Amino acid sequence: MSGFIYSDDNKRYHTWNYHLRHKFGCKVIKLALNAGFTCPNIDGTKGRGGCTYCSGGSGDFAGDPTDSIRRQFEAVKELMHRKWKQGKYMPYFQAHTNTYAPAQVLRERFEGVLSEPEVVGISIATRADCLKEDVLDYLSELNRRTYLIVELGLQSVFDITGERINRCHSYAEFLEGYYKLKERDINICVHLIDGLPGETPDMMIESAREVGALMPHCVKLHLLHILRGTAMEKELADGKLRLLERDEYVDIIVRQLELLPPEIIIQRLTGDGARDSLIGPLWSLKKFEVLNAIDKTMAERDTWQGRLIE
Repeated sequence: MSGFIYSDDNKRYHTWNYHLRHKFGCKVIKLALNAGFTCPNIDGTKGRGGCTYCSGGSGDFAGDPTDSIRRQFEAVKELMHRKWKQGKYMPYFQAHTNTYAPAQVLRERFEGVLSEPEVVGISIATRADCLKEDVLDYLSELNRRTYLIVELGLQSVFDITGERINRCHSYAEFLEGYYKLKERDINICVHLIDGLPGETPDMMIESAREVGALMPHCVKLHLLHILRGTAMEKELADGKLRLLERDEYVDIIVRQLELLPPEIIIQRLTGDGARDSLIGPLWSLKKFEVLNAIDKTMAERDTWQGRLIE
């Protein structure tokens, strides 16, 4: 391969860092925040307990919800500066479902950090079935004013998997919400999880194929983590699910990338499980080794993102 078009290093996929550097001309640091929302899959509207992998809101690295949003912003910014000394910022409302409230409430939570110096955009994590018209109108307004990404947790296109993990919405409902955002030209990041119970590698590959056909702005490919205190912890203990080995995961990721159009930004190729709560796979703690194995495998196979798209 002479060089992947969306890369200025050895990467053979369209990295988030590449996109941000070319868009903003500098490092952009995502700051994970907790706006204190809940989820219809937790409060009883659709379900109780959340998805079976959920440790309480998918915001393990977000700010402290007992602090104000502004205080969280400053605290997480200071923490991130230990790793990156300078850059611009993107508040990331990560924990729970961040459009699960009236638009006026969202405005109160989001607007303060948007006015912070060096903030260049905002990322909002939610469910595709929590996009009422007033919320969509507000998101459209935000989209005109700043660089907005709405992150939708799909995890799998297979409803049988959704039922197994207690997702409490169907793929058809996901598509309905997805197209509401698309019609408003709002950037979407779709999350998929590899290693969910009952799924074969071919099912994981098919999820990537179908999501690629939707042409979202970004994709996150996660590894399933089993965390303490989740329903999946008991499933694992009871022998009802098997964790992926590292080589299996690397192979699945490479095959998924081959089916994702090169224009799609890859925000993530693994995941972060808090060391003190992670049960497995423990090999995932060595994140850079996993990413290096993906790069090495792609080079050995002389493949790249989008290679197998017909």
